Amino acid sequence: MSRRLARTISSLLVMAFLGASGCHRLRDTRPLIVIIIPSQDNPFFKTEGDAAAAKARALGYRVRVDSHDDDAYRQDNLIDAAIASNAAAIILDNAGADASIAAVRRATRAGIPCFLIDRAIEATDIAKAQIIADNDQGARVVAAEFAEALGPQGGDYAELLGRESDTNALVRTNGFHAILDQESQLLRVAAQSANWSQSQAFEKTETILQANPNVRGIIAGNDTMALGAAAAVKSAGRIGIVIVGFDGSPDAISAIERREVRATALQPAVYIARLAVTEANQFLKTGSTGQPERQVIPCDLVTQRNASDFHDFEKAR
Repeated sequence: MSRRLARTISSLLVMAFLGASGCHRLRDTRPLIVIIIPSQDNPFFKTEGDAAAAKARALGYRVRVDSHDDDAYRQDNLIDAAIASNAAAIILDNAGADASIAAVRRATRAGIPCFLIDRAIEATDIAKAQIIADNDQGARVVAAEFAEALGPQGGDYAELLGRESDTNALVRTNGFHAILDQESQLLRVAAQSANWSQSQAFEKTETILQANPNVRGIIAGNDTMALGAAAAVKSAGRIGIVIVGFDGSPDAISAIERREVRATALQPAVYIARLAVTEANQFLKTGSTGQPERQVIPCDLVTQRNASDFHDFEKAR
C-alpha cells in the first residue's frame, strides 16, 4: 500500500469517527478552526492548544484540537483531515521545520490558511503567519543567569539537549553557547540529548553525575528536562548544583520558588496562541493579517526574584 493511499484511508477513518460522533446533533454551521499541536501530555503544548481553542471559541468558531506527537506522517494525516473537514483555518505547532513544508503547502493550496506557532518552517510565503518565541534571546538570558550563578570560579557543567528534529533545540543550544563559550572558567564536560523528556533527563543526569563528580551546573533545553535533572540531583544527595531550564512551565516556576531550579526563560505560549487565532480571524474577515509573516516574540527570564509574576505560561502582572 502506498503512503498516499494509506494517508487517504487514515484521513477517511478520522473523518468517519468525527462524523459518527455528531450524527444525531443539529448541524453546527460555524466555521471550523483546526488546532494541531505536538502533544496533549506536555503542559506547554497543552496550554497553547487550550489557549488557541478558547480564543477561537470566543470569536465564534467551532474548534478541533489534534496532536501529531512529533510524527510528520501523522501530521500529514491530520492536515488531510482538516482539508476534508473544509476547515476555515489551521493553527499549527509543526512536526519539523523541513518535514512540515509539504503539509502546510498542501493545506494552503486547498484554500485553508495556516498560522504557525512555536516552531517555524524553513520556507516563507506558504503560511500566513509564523509566530514564534525568540528562542535565541531566551537562551542567552538563561545562559547569562547560569554563568552568574556559577560565579567567577566557574567549573564543570553539563548540558541536556532537546529532540534533534526540533529546530528550537538547536537554536537554544546555540544561544546558550553564544554566552557560555565566552566564559573561560566554564567547561562543558558532558552533553546528552534527553529528547525533551523528564524521565530521560533523570537517567542521563544520573549517568553524568557518576562520570563527572565535579559538575557544578546543568543547563537544560527545556523545563521538563531541567526538572528531571533536579530530581536526579536530589536522588544522588548532591547539593549546590545550579540547574536552569527553558519554557516557563508552572512546575519549573514552583521548583524555582523551592530553590531546586535557578531560572527559566518563559516562552509566551498563551500570548502567541491567542495572537495566531486573532490573526487568523483577521485574515478570514479581511484577507490580510496586517502583520509580517514572521513574528518573533521575546522571552522573559524567570528567577526567584520575579517567579510570582508568572502563571500558566504567561505573565500574570
